[in-house]
Amino acid sequence: MASIIIRALEDDVKARLKQQAAANLRSMEDEARHILRAALGASDPRADLGQQIHARFKALNLPALPLPVRQ
Repeated sequence: MASIIIRALEDDVKARLKQQAAANLRSMEDEARHILRAALGASDPRADLGQQIHARFKALNLPALPLPVRQ
């Protein structure tokens, strides 16, 4: 995993990040990771594989297929 340092971050941006992190019950560092992943379209590595598959196909807006009757 890589680390980054953000210099010259405005005080109000840091304060808003801190508030948002607290509202989401996350640390500021975890909140920043979450924001970066969302902004870059990266998936959350902790997400369940089934959720990732569902999200990918849901975005295609495919019609539902009828399920065959099992015997």
